[in-house]
Amino acid sequence: MTEPDNDDKNSLTILPEGGRVVIIGGGPGGTACALALDRLAAETGRRLQITVLESKHFSEEQHYNQCAGVLSPPLPALLEERLGIPFPRQLCLVEIDGYVLHSAEEQIQLVGEKDGSIAVRRVEFDAHMLEQVKQRGISVWPLRATDIEFWPDHVMVYTENEPIEADVVVGAFGLDEGSASMFSRMTQYRPPKSIDSIVTKFQPDEASPDNFGSNIHAFLPRHPRIEFGAVTPKCSHLTINIAGTTVDSLLMDAFLKNPTVQAVVPFAENDLPSKNPHLLYHKGRFPRSLARGFYGDRYVMIGDAAGLVRAFKGKGATTAVMTGIRAADVIMNNGISEQAFDDHYRTANRDIIDDLPYGKFMRLVTISISRLGLLDMVLRAAKRSPDLRSALYEAVSGHGTYREIIGKSLRPNTVRAVLRAMFSSET
Repeated sequence: MTEPDNDDKNSLTILPEGGRVVIIGGGPGGTACALALDRLAAETGRRLQITVLESKHFSEEQHYNQCAGVLSPPLPALLEERLGIPFPRQLCLVEIDGYVLHSAEEQIQLVGEKDGSIAVRRVEFDAHMLEQVKQRGISVWPLRATDIEFWPDHVMVYTENEPIEADVVVGAFGLDEGSASMFSRMTQYRPPKSIDSIVTKFQPDEASPDNFGSNIHAFLPRHPRIEFGAVTPKCSHLTINIAGTTVDSLLMDAFLKNPTVQAVVPFAENDLPSKNPHLLYHKGRFPRSLARGFYGDRYVMIGDAAGLVRAFKGKGATTAVMTGIRAADVIMNNGISEQAFDDHYRTANRDIIDDLPYGKFMRLVTISISRLGLLDMVLRAAKRSPDLRSALYEAVSGHGTYREIIGKSLRPNTVRAVLRAMFSSET
């Protein structure tokens, strides 16, 4: 590629009238970016050509989303106040009241003042968002992007059908390896490191979702390859997931047969996939680090593709929408150059980026505590320490920053509670 001359560089400082934006990916981040761009263009009287590329058919439920489907604040406010669309409360399956954290021998109920999280079927939420884009008259192509070229005055995006030119491209493709490879060949972009996840849905005969309650049950087993697991209530079923660097179907079998999990959701041998064809496992990934080069001249990544998620916890849908809106703000108000994204997009996402090192540290500490069999002691201490209980709630729910969580965990009364629990367990 040739280096842009000064006029080309100046053209990157502002999206031109009639500017062309191509968004690769029609999930929550991509649709939020499209809706935010459309709204900003209407408010400022500018013309935009927005095209969303999404080959999946969410409305026909031909695809399974590996996300557990828990939508967290401030997502409703973002949709209604920033995008001008209704939050789909009709899709609400369960309003989450709190969390139950389990160790091998202990469990603790964790409840905040008002959780506000809502369990939904993610495929239905994604379909709702894409439908809102179509209702705004924004072009949606049911195609995959197959290659990309960057030129001084435009970007060429190749699809399965015809190519499309753009002034700027937004990467909202999650951890799709094909899309990541396109950008890695042509730019400094390198996708984030990831963690595996396996998800299934299940309705045991003995415990219907109605009787299960509205708490998410979280597990930190001592297994060296399972970092955490969860059981999330939905109206018609329970969503069960595990995550780890290299989890597989056999590990999910082992997790379901774990006595601690069995105490919450009793699985019979015939409930496992080898005996029950209705229990299907779906494998996916989510980021555990920030992507390298997640923006540059004429391109910017949002959500999972950028690694802009809450470390260890995720909150993928909420942060995808948030970063999609932030990218739209920069494109419309500051420009489409690497410098504009560095000055404004990175700065707008400081709340996520600055917390990533604390989240990485917290992840390593949590894994170590679990592997060493110390989690029982921590939960006993939390029952005596409001600060530690609050820190655990914010860690599990994803409502607090990890910097704040670590601060609460190191307060003198919290340390004393842990020491008391340690000494009492030794006597």
